[in-house]
Amino acid sequence: MFERLGVIQFRGTIRERSVEPYVRMLRALRDRPTVKGVLLDIASGGGESIASMDFYLAVKRLDSVKPVVASIGSMGASGAYMAALGARKIYAYPESAVGSIGVIMPHLAVQDLLRRLGVSVELLHEGRHKDAFQGIRPLEEEERAKLRAVIHEDYELFVNLVAQARKKPVDEIRGLATGEFWTGNRARELGLIDELGDRELALEALAQMTGVPAHRAVRFSPPQPFLQRMLSGSMDTVGPGFLGRLRESIEDSVLDPFGWHR
Repeated sequence: MFERLGVIQFRGTIRERSVEPYVRMLRALRDRPTVKGVLLDIASGGGESIASMDFYLAVKRLDSVKPVVASIGSMGASGAYMAALGARKIYAYPESAVGSIGVIMPHLAVQDLLRRLGVSVELLHEGRHKDAFQGIRPLEEEERAKLRAVIHEDYELFVNLVAQARKKPVDEIRGLATGEFWTGNRARELGLIDELGDRELALEALAQMTGVPAHRAVRFSPPQPFLQRMLSGSMDTVGPGFLGRLRESIEDSVLDPFGWHR
């Protein structure tokens, strides 16, 4: 059987349900002897904290068995940058947006708006702070302090992970961990990535690591859920990925404020 290089492409927001199929696929590729290395082609602005960590660990564990090279597309920010850190080498385009090392948790309080609309909400709960993060009332100072402590802990974990992966002093990375992003050019100067180049150059680098020619690359994709396969032949013909983009837009604007994110 021919030895192959695997190519995995990830696009969109990192969430547990969107990442889990990729985690399973990365795990399976560890045990596929004909696949000698993997190119992770990623373009994402990040997403959920735990899902980002799961993605990173899956890439890192695969790289411990066979080489993984990450190629950052238009954006490799926050949790997406974390995932790329699991690879042996990181490529990015000169114009890519790279970094955004930080953690955020928006808190929406709609109590005053509901009052103006004549809507009253009654939350029945046990536990004094159980209603704190329902998006109805403003946080109390004690709740705000507790939330800040949790976010800070997650932030420090992210900073230390970047420092370890990029072999940099923690204080140096903390100075870069402002939540802002850089171009690929600047990210390379700062040591956040290894090389500048497109996906073809990243694949050539993987070919050199493994001795498998780049033309033997095969793309691996997670299986689509049954319902999505059904819709792709009907309603989704309104436009490429119309339903998927609509669903993600709704989730980004409505659901994302209720959790902390990288």
